[in-house]
Amino acid sequence: MLTKKKLAQGVADLASRDEDLAAVLDKHGPPPLWSRKPGFPTLVQIILEQQVSLASAKAAFEKLKNALEEVTPEGLLGLDDGELKTIGFSRQKARYCRGLSQAVVDGELDIEGLSRLSDAEAKKALTSLVGIGRWTADIYLLMALRRPDIWPKGDLALAKAAQQVKGLEELPDQDQLEELAEFWKPWRAVAARVLWLHYLSRD
Repeated sequence: MLTKKKLAQGVADLASRDEDLAAVLDKHGPPPLWSRKPGFPTLVQIILEQQVSLASAKAAFEKLKNALEEVTPEGLLGLDDGELKTIGFSRQKARYCRGLSQAVVDGELDIEGLSRLSDAEAKKALTSLVGIGRWTADIYLLMALRRPDIWPKGDLALAKAAQQVKGLEELPDQDQLEELAEFWKPWRAVAARVLWLHYLSRD
């Protein structure tokens, strides 16, 4: 698990090997750990964040918390289509989150048990569910399980930050970006945090 101490270790290693990341760190300092509490509510919030702004996803999640008091699979399954739409769920995301909820209730997905699995095993368990793709699984592993070497493929902010930091003429596609990230092993999740820091700190 990535701790503050390990984050500092990863930052130091990356800075010594990549002068472009070192320049970001010199300008902005080390990135925050940006961790989230593992569990069902966080996974629901990450699904809400798919292809929308973090602000709109957060607003919907806050409405969900207000509606349920405690975000649980059983509570979410008790909301009908109209209630979920009022909260801010699209029809598609309502289906995804219902599927997730049912999988947890039925014992098909052990969210707490994900922490005991390898990166590959945890991703496989998550992506076996409809609506949880590579990006959603990676963000959960990176933020909630705090795995140090996860690269969230499909993250547009990382692509934009990498283009600027690396001085690329064009926005790299996700395969090109993943290939670039190979150099940052075994600290790809730390490199992602450095690039997010750059993206959020743009003048």
